[in-house]
Amino acid sequence: MALTGKLTKKLVENLGPGRHGDGSGLYLVVDPSGARRWIVRVVVKGQKNKKGAPLRTDFGLGGADIVTLNQARDRALEYRRMAKQGLNPRFNAKREVPSFEEFAKQVHIDRMPTWKNAKHGQQWINTLRDYAFPKIGRMPIDSIGQPEVMMCLAPIWTEKHETAKRLAQRIKTVLDVARSKGFRSGENPVTAIKDAQALPKVKAKVKHHNAMRWQDVPAFYADLKTRDAMAARALMFTCLTGSRTGEALGLRWEEIDFDARLWTCPAIRMKTGEDHRVPLTDEMLAIIEPLKAMQSEYVFEGQKRHKPLSNMSMLMLLRRMQVEGVTVHGFRSTFRDWASEVANVPREVAEMSLAHTVGSNVERAYARSDLLEKRRALMDRWSEYVSASHGNIVDLVAGAGK
Repeated sequence: MALTGKLTKKLVENLGPGRHGDGSGLYLVVDPSGARRWIVRVVVKGQKNKKGAPLRTDFGLGGADIVTLNQARDRALEYRRMAKQGLNPRFNAKREVPSFEEFAKQVHIDRMPTWKNAKHGQQWINTLRDYAFPKIGRMPIDSIGQPEVMMCLAPIWTEKHETAKRLAQRIKTVLDVARSKGFRSGENPVTAIKDAQALPKVKAKVKHHNAMRWQDVPAFYADLKTRDAMAARALMFTCLTGSRTGEALGLRWEEIDFDARLWTCPAIRMKTGEDHRVPLTDEMLAIIEPLKAMQSEYVFEGQKRHKPLSNMSMLMLLRRMQVEGVTVHGFRSTFRDWASEVANVPREVAEMSLAHTVGSNVERAYARSDLLEKRRALMDRWSEYVSASHGNIVDLVAGAGK
């Protein structure tokens, strides 16, 4: 016979913040954040608290996203029976251990506010969904050892090495959190596998983004200038600044100081996690200043009002221009090659222009300058070269080496 109370499945899902009673000491607690959990309040027969009153205690029964209403009622009944016999449930209740999949999904939800962006958060759980859940998802979290982790990692370790490394890190995180919650003990099996070198060493293949030859950029840029599409403006700006796609497309007007001729890309959008200052040249300003008239939050507004262009917009433009075998990210390599071969600037100046981390931690501590003025001179020369008319290109290249 099923237990019944005041709550229903629909109420459990929709009730607002507060403590909602089901009856017989069972409560649904809804936090202001929206998190939902079960507690049961029992009085342990014959036991007293410090003040000599009957021992009344609240026990957590788990999150409402994992523990159903009927399961919560069953557990509450078990706790009340023990309390009536004078047994404290804290030491006598059989704790139900969640499965690896249940626990991993909860870790994912708990960490949502910390993801750099929604896409990263989705990738985190998708990796576990594709490679871990089919093999160990239904297993209790406390039964996952080295053989179970190996079952997930070994099949893709060499074939999809980068994915396998991310998978290992994510499994390790789930198991670490489970230990902190009291569901596990001992060493993390992912760490043990790494220390034992149980998986073969894989030499990572460097993946290069296909880049345009620097000699071909001025003609390409001249073609871009004839196009009215917003994606063309964005690609011109990306090419000149050497920025990453997300950095350029996420550009907001508030990030630009027109008086100082400076764009400060905030840390949250930077791969390095640090603010990056980009000196703006005449050509860069000529691209973006006319776009002020749109009065959008974003410099490069997309199809929707106050929303940026999509990540694919510039790549699709390259395809429409029939520029094959070249990626948007590749223009960073193009700039880097030009900086070495033509501008002949110090490595640190070129690398910092691309927001690359330069040197060891100690070297960076001593070299706190971001070489802004030297980078400004370099970006001015790059802008002149890229936007020069065909007749001036030979002179610019010849003069750069002097």
